[in-house]
Amino acid sequence: MTSRPLGRSGLSIAPLVLGGNVFGWSVDEAHAAGVLDAAVDAGIDMIDTADVYPAWVAGNHGGESEAMIGRWLARSGQRHRMRIATKVAKWDARRGLSPANIEAAADDSLRRLGVDRIDLYFAHEDDPQVPLADTLGAFARLIERGKVAAIGASNFSAERLVAALATSAAEGLPRYEVIQPEYSLMARRDYERTLAPLVQREQLGVVCYYALASGFLSGKYRSQADLGKSTARAAAVGRHLNGHGLRVLAALDDVARRRGASPAQVALAWLMARPGVSAPIASATSPAQVTELAGALRLQLDTDDLARLDGVSA
Repeated sequence: MTSRPLGRSGLSIAPLVLGGNVFGWSVDEAHAAGVLDAAVDAGIDMIDTADVYPAWVAGNHGGESEAMIGRWLARSGQRHRMRIATKVAKWDARRGLSPANIEAAADDSLRRLGVDRIDLYFAHEDDPQVPLADTLGAFARLIERGKVAAIGASNFSAERLVAALATSAAEGLPRYEVIQPEYSLMARRDYERTLAPLVQREQLGVVCYYALASGFLSGKYRSQADLGKSTARAAAVGRHLNGHGLRVLAALDDVARRRGASPAQVALAWLMARPGVSAPIASATSPAQVTELAGALRLQLDTDDLARLDGVSA
């Protein structure tokens, strides 16, 4: 398995990232270690989390995912094999991209994770109230102090990303090396029309979220009745239960049968084959699910497979 570069950061990762949003939500403390151990065994070497994960769960406050990952890192001794990506800006307790907030949030995340350095630190969303030079200056100080290795931008428009890159160049500040957009067979238009050309031109890394469209592309949800399998995902999955979504599932089924793979593996392999994509992010709730998803790392789709999926999902 060949690692892929994260922009010009000097970091490289396996082409599949484990999503940490489920830790403290659909994966409790008792089962988190098994999921994380399985990820390491499968060759996955980055986990993506955020300070806000999962504050939306009743009884949570935020930071639970980072804390659970931190306790696993301490027990397992696997820090040297797992890179950590986390984020700042969306949690009410640490909202925005002001310099003071970024620096305080980074220290909080480092403490919860129990590490000395965040490998990839994302601005979780844009904050137009703060000058880009101020935000990037704060990230620069974290990099200078060895607390962060590289930075990225999640949920940024192409226009704002261009402005941020121009600011970095003009001010001699670190640039966003990686972007984290929504991108999947069910969500192509925005990324491909506005961000993909910028990615190619600026040699940015791409780590995309909702790679399985909230689980829809796993093939587990094919009718309204199936939505009862997950109340947490019902709303997000339900919007894909239409003619277009079912045609995409049929194409996935066809390719999966011919390749001896699962629909989820095919959907992830399609993303891995897209120009400029470093890795899709996929979450798992059990070791068996990690193993299944990681099968995409060994799946090579041919030109006919890709053309079929491209055509039906466009």
